[in-house]
Amino acid sequence: MIKTGRLRLRRRHGRGPLTLLSPVILTVVIAGLAYATPPELAFSRLLPAAPALAAAMWPVLPTVLLGTVCLLLMIGLGIVFPDLGTWWTAAGVVAVTVAAAYGSHVRLRREQTLFQVRLVADTAQQVVLSPMPRRFGCIEIEALYLAAAAEASIGGDFYEVVDTEYGVRLLIGDVRGKGLPAVGTAAAMVNCFREAAYDEADLVDVARRLEASSTRYNAAFPPEGLMERFATALLAEIPHGGGSIGILNCGHPPPLLLNHGEVRALEPTAPSPLLNLAELIGDHYSIDSFDFAPGDLLFLYTDGVAEARDLDGEFFPLAAWLHRQTPGRPGELINALHHDLLHHSRERLDDDIAALAVRLCASPEPPDGQRDQPA
Repeated sequence: MIKTGRLRLRRRHGRGPLTLLSPVILTVVIAGLAYATPPELAFSRLLPAAPALAAAMWPVLPTVLLGTVCLLLMIGLGIVFPDLGTWWTAAGVVAVTVAAAYGSHVRLRREQTLFQVRLVADTAQQVVLSPMPRRFGCIEIEALYLAAAAEASIGGDFYEVVDTEYGVRLLIGDVRGKGLPAVGTAAAMVNCFREAAYDEADLVDVARRLEASSTRYNAAFPPEGLMERFATALLAEIPHGGGSIGILNCGHPPPLLLNHGEVRALEPTAPSPLLNLAELIGDHYSIDSFDFAPGDLLFLYTDGVAEARDLDGEFFPLAAWLHRQTPGRPGELINALHHDLLHHSRERLDDDIAALAVRLCASPEPPDGQRDQPA
């Protein structure tokens, strides 16, 4: 799982020092028991388990060295206890050590391949969801991205924020489906928005550019698959002076506005078509305007946030959760959301998650040398 703009979290399953030393500990315990107990118990026959365990976490050479130590220990025990059956167990140690060395070699090659794949995924993530400043003038923004796949960097959810002559414009969306087609569609949407947001004076024209880009991208897929690759999206525009916010909602979950402790869903007055479906249901787009005063906090999210389930199948209570939050900096809200989402779902996400927290502050943008920089 990850934070992008400022990467929030990636699940890491690291091995602690005790785990790495467990083959040595196992060797010492088995040798100690074999020496201290009657030969009839034959604890020495467990020595091949140590190099087998080492193969799961050690490189080839240390694994072979441990197997050699186990072999020497077995020979020493055979000298102390002549009737121990030394040669049979020694042969087992040698055989297991050879197999363990090969297994360690195969594991390391697979880990290297996985590492290269993750590098490519991280590069793709930086292309689709590039780092962004935390502040645009009087507007503070923080982002969260969590991929449903534990080792993935990017999925079908996307967002972008750009500062244009028309105001700060935001995009958040969710491509239906998973895998590379969803990632490709998300990349196409984000790249198109980065250009259209600067070129078009009207959000409706930006939405039409996104629709055209989505249609062109999905034309490369079989026609029967087009209905499976539509995307929901939400466009927002905040004038540089604040005071209001324009929202164009293409079938996306409505954003939530936290104002003086009250939570309000900014529902559209008229529906706009989902991306890649305008040819079927028309291309009439509607923009709604809402008040956005200093201190207000706007929360944009994908459905993975509201639909995160706990072990009992209960959805994450987003509106109630937001109502309990103390108004503050967007970073504090995103940190709390990240923690509570993972706690609620026990880190088992069924869908990708993207969220933007936007706050209008009263003070102007600080000088260049004092601006917040992406982490």
